Amino acid sequence: MNETFSLGEHEHIALCDLLKIVGIVNSGGHAKILIAEGEVTRNGEVETRKTAKIRAGDVICLGDAEIRVEK
Repeated sequence: MNETFSLGEHEHIALCDLLKIVGIVNSGGHAKILIAEGEVTRNGEVETRKTAKIRAGDVICLGDAEIRVEK
């Protein structure tokens, strides 16, 4: 699954919120567990901060899902 997410007027979004909004996870709690377990990467590096500020240009991956964040 490849997805593009637009930040719209916002400068950033919390990682756990992004995963929930795009539908990769069913809840914020599930997102936080996967992030804490090191299952999520940001720009090719493991991201373990649940509320990391995701900005335009970031690429988030979880399993075979990829999210490209744009303005």
